[in-house]
Amino acid sequence: MSFPDSIPHPTVSQVKIIENKTNFPISWLNKQGYCEYGIFLENVRQIKTAPTAAMIKGVKEHAVLEENFKEEAVPATFDEMLESSKTGELLSREFPVVSANYGIRGFIDEIWMTPDEFIIIDDKPGTIPYYSSINQVYGYCLAFKDMIEEDRQIVASLRERGTDNIFWASYFDEKAEKGIIDLIDHVHDLISGNTEFGSTDNPNKCRKCRFNKICDRRV
Repeated sequence: MSFPDSIPHPTVSQVKIIENKTNFPISWLNKQGYCEYGIFLENVRQIKTAPTAAMIKGVKEHAVLEENFKEEAVPATFDEMLESSKTGELLSREFPVVSANYGIRGFIDEIWMTPDEFIIIDDKPGTIPYYSSINQVYGYCLAFKDMIEEDRQIVASLRERGTDNIFWASYFDEKAEKGIIDLIDHVHDLISGNTEFGSTDNPNKCRKCRFNKICDRRV
């Protein structure tokens, strides 16, 4: 995803400046829930590590799904998709969303547009609806809502990667919206240095973390 008026953040990798505001990847909402100190190590200190086996597998599975989708997809603009979905159902994958207002951006794994609602799906390994995973899909919902002028309901969903099994779903209501905005504001405070990056106190997370050999806060 590229933005003609975006520039890289001077000190934090993956952060852009869009419309004079910091803008970070929505996937960070998942990383923050796992251990936000990992964001600090990767993007502030910019420590490089090899991708994990799970990361490599996830990238490959995403690529296969995207290629399969492109074989049958009919090109259309965002406005055309919104208009068509008012009378019928359509599906899109790797759907780009950006909110300069909230300072977030990313790609929705899959979105179903129907005359009554928008169903936003994030694919995850396993079937446990971790809060971090829910935060990520709520971030996609917020960015998408900020891009449209619609009163159709938005449904946040988590699906087991490589299957049709949606193992968690919830309406993106006022409570969910307020909660994710608060979390996004927290991440912006981390980026600006107004808040110190915290770290997990769960040793199981530390053992699985790709930064565990160099992290000065591992437990």
